[in-house]
Amino acid sequence: SNLMASSHSRTGELMGEFGRLYEQQYAVALFNKMRFDLEGGGGPQNQLLHRKVPLKNKSIFSGALFQYLEENKKWRNRFLFIPDSYNINYYENKQAHDRGLHPKGTINCAGYRVLTSMEEYLELLNTSLPGVKAKVGSSSFLKCATQFPLILWHPYARHYYFYVVTEKEQQKWSAVFQDCVRHTNNGLSEECKVQTPAFTDAVRLYRQAHGHYGTWDMMCGTPPQILANLVMETLLPEMRDLITPKLKGKMHERQRNWMLISDAVYGLVQSQTQAQYEAVVQSCEAGRPPLETTIRTDMDQIITSKEHVTSKIRALVLPKAEKLLKVSIQPYISSILDALMEPTSRGFFEVKDLFFRELVDMSKNLLNDGNKEKLGEHMDKISMLAFHPVKMQSCYEKVETLSLEGLQQRFDVSSPSVFVQRAQILMREQMDDAVYTFEQLLHKSLEGQEQEDLSKTIQGCQDRVIKKFDYDSSTVRKKFFREALLQIFIPYMLKQLSPSCSAELPSFQELIFEDFSRFILVENIFEEVVLHTVMKDIMLAVKEAAVQRRHNLYRDSIVLTDSDPNLLLLGENPPIDWAEEYGGGQEEVDGENTGDPEVQKRRRVKQVVSMIQIEGNASVLPNESSLEVPAVDDIPEEGTEVRSDTSLSQKSEKQVSNGTKEDVKKNAVDDKPPTNRSVLKEEESTTERSLQGTEIKSAIDCAIQEIEKAVQEEEHEARTQKTAESSSLKEETAAEDVKPTSSCEEGARINPADTNKDTTSSTEKPSDSPVLEVEAVTSSEQQENHITASTQESHTENPIAPSQHDNSGFQSPTNEAAEEEQQGGKKELSFHLCMVQKKDVFVLCIINMINQCIFLT
Repeated sequence: SNLMASSHSRTGELMGEFGRLYEQQYAVALFNKMRFDLEGGGGPQNQLLHRKVPLKNKSIFSGALFQYLEENKKWRNRFLFIPDSYNINYYENKQAHDRGLHPKGTINCAGYRVLTSMEEYLELLNTSLPGVKAKVGSSSFLKCATQFPLILWHPYARHYYFYVVTEKEQQKWSAVFQDCVRHTNNGLSEECKVQTPAFTDAVRLYRQAHGHYGTWDMMCGTPPQILANLVMETLLPEMRDLITPKLKGKMHERQRNWMLISDAVYGLVQSQTQAQYEAVVQSCEAGRPPLETTIRTDMDQIITSKEHVTSKIRALVLPKAEKLLKVSIQPYISSILDALMEPTSRGFFEVKDLFFRELVDMSKNLLNDGNKEKLGEHMDKISMLAFHPVKMQSCYEKVETLSLEGLQQRFDVSSPSVFVQRAQILMREQMDDAVYTFEQLLHKSLEGQEQEDLSKTIQGCQDRVIKKFDYDSSTVRKKFFREALLQIFIPYMLKQLSPSCSAELPSFQELIFEDFSRFILVENIFEEVVLHTVMKDIMLAVKEAAVQRRHNLYRDSIVLTDSDPNLLLLGENPPIDWAEEYGGGQEEVDGENTGDPEVQKRRRVKQVVSMIQIEGNASVLPNESSLEVPAVDDIPEEGTEVRSDTSLSQKSEKQVSNGTKEDVKKNAVDDKPPTNRSVLKEEESTTERSLQGTEIKSAIDCAIQEIEKAVQEEEHEARTQKTAESSSLKEETAAEDVKPTSSCEEGARINPADTNKDTTSSTEKPSDSPVLEVEAVTSSEQQENHITASTQESHTENPIAPSQHDNSGFQSPTNEAAEEEQQGGKKELSFHLCMVQKKDVFVLCIINMINQCIFLT
């Protein structure tokens, strides 16, 4: 009760102060937005087109892995589906998702960190609860069956534990989870020109009022999440003092209970901030019309009044700011800029190289089989290249090496993760702009174009996009460097100048007319003066880097304005569905016109990253259905086809001479979810066959071992008599054709090669193989032969068909291998039945068990 009261009190205090700051900053942001619309911002114009809704009718990822459940402290197989919102939905199984059932849970990844080792996780866990230290392997609720965990860690919310069976799976799932974190952390929309600036300024002023300057790692997610993080920042120390003495039990139990309590409090705080923030925003939006009227009427007077107050504050602040700038800022500008430019530029260069490689691979493939249908297949994949977390991972890794070692404490930079994630978001946007521009240019060029000119057309569009990419890349990076340097230096300068200037600032409020006081705040003017003081040196440093052509930065004098007006007109065109337009709609199947709108919606959704089963994966756990993400070059997109034959599957993994994978064209794997009950039943039967195949395989292996023991005993007895019987057997063989026993005849129906081989060896080489006596068949042997004959009849008349792929785009982990081994086991079983004539009751029972298992399939 004390904890709930404390959280409620803290949330109310923060939201009251935040609401006051937000209302002030809302009016200022509205004035700045309207002034910008009137005067314009100038600056270079982007050359690449921008896609407005990049992920329409798209999902990101789906697959299965093992998840640890806190409720029963056990690992369970879960099917994960990641829509375009980048929230992780997990289901009981794939069938539950395909039926449109609600997920078991949803993970919003904002504020999380993706960990791939227990050491790193326990190190973070130790910092959350003072006095409770954990060692690797000491927490019983975190014992994984493999060495490849995937952990989502959050300082306040619940932790999520997963594991996979191979290192390759871990790497690919980690890339997907990191992309979810990266996207959800960027929760403030840049399209909101009033609400977003008002919110960020209000949060920054609140933290500065409480002595927190500099960057903040938890400035991530949606506004209610950020406000909840702000509450927990002050509430967490109180929770530790209140809860820690009351935690009892073993070390891992105390840590687990602490996490559950923190998650519950965090959820309660977030629900409170959600309701109160929406109320504040609604109140400000309701008062927006009269504010806009005042701004339009008195725009000139407001600007004049603001400039007058700014000149007065500049006279107070400028001498102190210039002195601080000369001593503590200028010596570090060059070194920090170098630290930012090197990894960021390498990341953008990798984006360009990846885009270039994809187009070159497409051109090479079209040289051999060049037609518009094939072009549509390739472009359908390339269109979503920017949102392919596995392929883009090589670009993201370049910028992750960014380090501000030695500068973090001086300038109060908590970690470089804020700049890393911002750079990665810009890289993804730049890649999508390049891809979208190439799509529009190519589509326009193909109108009325002959098929023979495809490669030439692609090359021309590619060259145009690469040039525009270089220019936009330079513009985006220079802007990023300036913003990053300001984020580093401005908080430091404000922290140093506020003690000597803040006491005199209220006196300047008297210079502002009361009617304009909502749009002119002295605190904002003070920060603008400090910003302009350091901005001159930052602009000069970035300009010098561009003049020296460092990292392929363009000079500011190179401005391309309306260089390609026809291209801008293409940006207004609707999105291009390459598979539909050039593929002739071949993906339409029965059930497309079903009346259920949810079914139709799921059918239309395409997945950016497709998954297939890796052939020959030996490390498969019992009941394991985790699907491994292929390597970057092996990942097929929608419409990619996979052969069910093992040899063809292995062949498809080989690279061809031009650096791409061979196209696999048989037994297509459709990534669309099913639309009717018959498809769902087929998926369920496929899953059941895979499980039965695994059970039959293990039963056959055990039975064969027992039969082999019996064979060895028979061989031992036969060798004792082979000397006397071999001569008589040779004479009988020469005199008349000796036919195999009934069981051998039945065995020959299944595997005649093995039977002929055994017959030859028994007649020609009696010393190497045992000699079987022809005896009267006893009643038990008759029963045995009857079972064998019925089994072999079923093999001959009803052979097991090759495993069929389901329509979901995912293979059951063991269905193909289990059925192939099952057929091999049947042949081996028939051979042993042919060799063994005298068996005890135990062996006969094993045979009955095997036959029952076989008949079940």
